[in-house]
Amino acid sequence: MKGKTHSTEEIIRILRQADGGETAQAICREHNISEQTFYRWKKKYGDMELADAKRLKALEKENAELKKMLAESMLENRVLKEVNSKKWWALRNRKRPSPMSLLSD
Repeated sequence: MKGKTHSTEEIIRILRQADGGETAQAICREHNISEQTFYRWKKKYGDMELADAKRLKALEKENAELKKMLAESMLENRVLKEVNSKKWWALRNRKRPSPMSLLSD
């Protein structure tokens, strides 16, 4: 079951509380998080200040948008290639009038 999601500011504040001398177990009980979550946060946000964490979030968001744009571009490219190949095949297989039939008219 997915628990409460904490904001970046809350995570930094919780980690700074641990830097103040409290034990990880006590902090985890107080904020109702597992020790695994605490140490995962510490690994990700441990040496960051609040401004750094906000910048990280902004970069992650920008990266996600760029990945989405790339995927859409690749899909559009694939569709255009498919359409182009079908047009070429249709033009190639089209019956052309013979030069002799043009002369008889």
